[in-house]
Amino acid sequence: MTEQKKILGEERRSFILQLLKDNLEPLTGSELATRTNVSRQVIVGDITLLKARNEPIIATSQGYVYLKQNTGTPTIEKTIACRHTPKDTEKELNLLVDHGVLVKDVKIEHSVYGDLTASIMVSNRQEVKQFLESIQKSKASLLSELTDGIHLHTISASNTKVLDKAEAALRDEGFLIE
Repeated sequence: MTEQKKILGEERRSFILQLLKDNLEPLTGSELATRTNVSRQVIVGDITLLKARNEPIIATSQGYVYLKQNTGTPTIEKTIACRHTPKDTEKELNLLVDHGVLVKDVKIEHSVYGDLTASIMVSNRQEVKQFLESIQKSKASLLSELTDGIHLHTISASNTKVLDKAEAALRDEGFLIE
């Protein structure tokens, strides 16, 4: 039985960066650790170093993603304000993704820490389900629970009509703050 060789230092970080650039789907720290034969904690350190070099890597609930520049499809971004109870989070996110919207993040204004932003990066029901399962499994609180349900989302879509229809759906549910 041959043991897989560890990929060391800068070579490993270059390999990780290329994997992230080549994959459309998020890659978990555990997947990257297995592929490089190091611990997940080493991967966390590598990602931190890559981010410090201004590589556009974000951590999502599904894994690490390299934000591709100029994919050819122009996207429109907008920040929306919402309010709802924790039990309506799934409904809110599904309404958005069902209209073809990418929910990039959630932001709150915390009384002590100021603005807090967390990456979500969900664009379909399966990703919403994985995100919520991750919250439940880790016993984490939703950021909106810290602000009586008030929060912002950065959303993006291919055009303003898509964003307008998604906003209208949130308005109809009483989730949109205007």
